[in-house]
Amino acid sequence: MGPEPIVHAATLVTPAGERRRRRRQRRRIAIAVQQASRQERRTAARERAEAERAERQATTYLPPGGETGAAALRTRRRFTLHAHQDTSAALAGTYPFLAEAGLGSSGVFVGHDLYSGASFVYDPWVLYARGLITAPNMVLAGIVGSGKSSLAKSVYTRSIPFGRRVYVPGDPKGEHTGVAEAVGGKAITLGHSLSNRLNPLDEGHRPSSVSDAEWAIQVAARRRDLVGALAETVLDRPLSPLEHTAIDLALAETVRSTDVPILPIVVDRILDPSPARDADGRLAEDGRIVGHALRRLVAGDLQGLFDGPSTVRFDPSLPMVSLDLSRVAENSTLISVLMTCSSAWMESALSDPDGGQRWVVYDEAWRLMAYPALLRRMDAQWRLARHYGLANMLIFHKLTDLDNVGDSGSAMRALASSLLANAETRVVYRQEPDQLGATAVALGLTGTEQKLLPTLGTGQGLWRIKDRSFVVQHQLHPNELAIFDTNARMTDVSREFRNSGLSE
Repeated sequence: MGPEPIVHAATLVTPAGERRRRRRQRRRIAIAVQQASRQERRTAARERAEAERAERQATTYLPPGGETGAAALRTRRRFTLHAHQDTSAALAGTYPFLAEAGLGSSGVFVGHDLYSGASFVYDPWVLYARGLITAPNMVLAGIVGSGKSSLAKSVYTRSIPFGRRVYVPGDPKGEHTGVAEAVGGKAITLGHSLSNRLNPLDEGHRPSSVSDAEWAIQVAARRRDLVGALAETVLDRPLSPLEHTAIDLALAETVRSTDVPILPIVVDRILDPSPARDADGRLAEDGRIVGHALRRLVAGDLQGLFDGPSTVRFDPSLPMVSLDLSRVAENSTLISVLMTCSSAWMESALSDPDGGQRWVVYDEAWRLMAYPALLRRMDAQWRLARHYGLANMLIFHKLTDLDNVGDSGSAMRALASSLLANAETRVVYRQEPDQLGATAVALGLTGTEQKLLPTLGTGQGLWRIKDRSFVVQHQLHPNELAIFDTNARMTDVSREFRNSGLSE
């Protein structure tokens, strides 16, 4: 209702001389005008309300619960969405921005994942404890200059603060000597012009949990195996049963007659057995060839390294021990003999269950795997790695080096292949195009991974950890680079060449 109409006072003022009846009539007229105006406003408001009500009734709205009947698009059962299954290639196109979650943050920092950008850490013992791998061994392959040596050194040196130790049973190029000294370890250098001598018949490190009787049996078996392996390496063939007997009898007599058995005495006993044991001379004849082969180690071109008591001691408590063979790298037979001796020398420490977690690094593996005795010893250590807490690292240039191990289908080739089978961590650095097919077959790479290998830069590697793949950029601290750099001589020569002005 609107405001009442204004009735001017002049209409209610009685003019002078007007009669009273006229005044009452005027008042009644004013009241009628007000009532008519009020009624008109009420009628207009009622009409507007009715119009709005009619408009609302003419408008169609969906009910709060939706339509009913066939138009409702409902069923009597609950709506369910079934899971969709497809190949990883198809899903990668549907969800293109997904990245590998990584291996977690527990372990040794290596670098960063080139696909996700996250930090990449690796530790075989941590991954084994989490059930991600069942074999803690590693195979590392890469062409010269790709950065594989720096990666190997980073992995094992960064493990030392976590309580791990490092053993390098043979370093043909002496690359690990500086690293061993930098971390507080020891590098044992052997060569013809050096005073260091290694007695392969040393008892070695004795585990605290081994009794006297058990220790005597272990030492006797290790000495017997070692002398036989040395003879096979020099002869380049397996020993006959008669030759094994000659070695066993000579070794037993040497141990019984001297406090410190050394190889020259064993050779003398093989070539000249006591009359009590060889009355008819048959024993000397049976061991004549193997005796002369072993004599090469004490009186021939290989003398001076194994023909006396040891002048160096293997200390398993050091953070790192490396055997530097760079002084004899030109003699492949001597390298194999030294590796056989050093492996046996370290074997007692490696087989100590209380020795803790240890890295065993086999650099320039193509040299070692060419000799059956070394290959069998490596295979045994790889199979027992979990029992002894070891993680073996085998370093190649290329996977086709395995083709040079024995004949196709031979026992040696089978042993070499088993090393790959017992290594669930496989790191491949840059490979030449002609090596891609063999590498992909040996490691089971996919087509995408195979095409990636020639494009990898320095320090970039394809990590295959069981069924998972990562492309990782290795990162070095400047102090590490100064110690790990294997191109120092080349860069020094290049710097001198530039400084001399000849490069202009």
